[in-house]
Amino acid sequence: MYGVCADVTRRHGRPAPGGSSCAWSTIGHVSPTSATTPLTDRTPETTPAPATRSDRSWAVLAVIFSIVGFAASAVLVAERLAIYKDAGHRTSCDINAWLSCGTVMRTPQAELFGFPNPFIGIVAYAVVIAVAVGVLAGARYASWFWWLLWLGIAAGSVFTLWLWWQTTFNINALCLYCMIVWCAQTLLLAHTTARMRRAGLIGSSRGTAAGSAAWAWLLGIGVLVIVFGIIAVRFSTAIFA
Repeated sequence: MYGVCADVTRRHGRPAPGGSSCAWSTIGHVSPTSATTPLTDRTPETTPAPATRSDRSWAVLAVIFSIVGFAASAVLVAERLAIYKDAGHRTSCDINAWLSCGTVMRTPQAELFGFPNPFIGIVAYAVVIAVAVGVLAGARYASWFWWLLWLGIAAGSVFTLWLWWQTTFNINALCLYCMIVWCAQTLLLAHTTARMRRAGLIGSSRGTAAGSAAWAWLLGIGVLVIVFGIIAVRFSTAIFA
């Protein structure tokens, strides 16, 4: 403020009104920039964008796929608990020698972390359902949250791929409810990836991924065709015997 008073003195050749003191100029002074700049413009924008129509479409599909995966996982848990109680229990999907959930459940691969694998599915699908319902209710999530969700779904897909490999080539038996989970998980990953593309988080800028939903269906179904095609070849002698 001293510089302002000195400038006034130089221009008019006399001290500021009220004597030589310039203290008066510092009282209630507001700079032109701060006076004209709205408060909202000074605060960085941190609020996530509102849920879009494409997000709501993703949420509907995520709820459907997750409910299917959750139900299949719950049935598997119930069947595994029945086997714990009765070692000779025949599960509801013990159809023949190569399509037998009981055979798969009794292997070490079915309890990779020391407990039945379907428990992971129950928890994971419940989380996805909660997130998707939140989107439908108008919730908005930050980019980092979507990344965590996508990474979790991707990790689940890697795990189901490993289980598919084990049942197809090592256990030599298939589990009907497990295959339902494979389908739900594959389509969930495809559509979540498409949502990430539409939001500009993966592979493209925001709003440039038109048709990504169709691409997700194509990719998801294509992967499942390959997976079940390999199964058909692997078990062809048993299937067509």
